[in-house]
Amino acid sequence: MAKFHILIALVALTTTLVTINGQSSGWQDAHATFYGDMTGGETMQGACGYGDLFKQGYGLETAALSTALFNNGQTCGACYMITCVDDPEWCIPNAGPITITATNFCPPNYSKPDGNWCNPPLKHFDLSLPMFLKIAKYRAGIVPVRFRRVPCVKSGGVKFEVKGNPNWILVLLYNVGGAGDVINVKIKGSSTGWLQMSRNWGQNWQTGTNLVGQALSFQVTTSDNKVLQFDNVAPGNWQFGQNFEGRQNF
Repeated sequence: MAKFHILIALVALTTTLVTINGQSSGWQDAHATFYGDMTGGETMQGACGYGDLFKQGYGLETAALSTALFNNGQTCGACYMITCVDDPEWCIPNAGPITITATNFCPPNYSKPDGNWCNPPLKHFDLSLPMFLKIAKYRAGIVPVRFRRVPCVKSGGVKFEVKGNPNWILVLLYNVGGAGDVINVKIKGSSTGWLQMSRNWGQNWQTGTNLVGQALSFQVTTSDNKVLQFDNVAPGNWQFGQNFEGRQNF
C-alpha cells in the first residue's frame, strides 16, 4: 500500500511539473551560443522589460531564448538548468549544469533559414559569455545542450517597479521565485476593488485606472497557478519610477 501511495504522489508531481506554462520539466535537447564579453556588456533592458540585471539580482546568470521557448514573452522570469552534452571536444569535462533565468529574446533571422539557431522551431539559449564558459570552450561557439525547467530561487520578496503616468500605470514584476514566470496580475488601490491588469510586454503589466495617491496592492499568479497577495506594497505617496518589495515570494 505504501508503494502505491508513493507511485500516485510521483504521478501527481510529474503532472504538475509538465504543465508549467505548457513546458515540460523533463530534460530536452537544444543548442547554446553566447553573446557579449566577460563583463556582460549586453545585460541591460531587453525583450522582457527588465532594466539593469545586476541591480535587479539577475546578474550574468541569464539567457535570451529562441521563439520556441520565449512564448511571446510569457516565459520571461522562468529558470532553466542547462548542461553541455554529446560533444567531448567542446564540452568542459565534468562541468556540471548551470542555472539561468530567461531575461531576453533571441530573434529569428528568416533571411538565413539554415544559419540562425534562433529560428523556429529550434530550441536555443543565447547565454552570457561567463555562463557559456562554465559548460563549454570559447572556440566552440555553439554546443548541443540538454535543459529542463527548474524552480527559481530568489533572495527577498517579489519586486514591483511602478512606471507610466496618472492615466496609465505600467508595473514591472521581477525577482519572482518558484515558477518565475507571471501569467496574471491584479492591482488594487486603497479606494478601489481588485482591477485586472493586462500584459503590455515581457513582465510589464498595465492598467488605465488612475491610482495616484492610493496605496497599491497586488495579486500575482505564476504559471504553476500559485497565487500570492501583496497588500499595501506601495504606500499612498508612491511616485513613478520607484521600486517596491513585497514581504513574500513564491
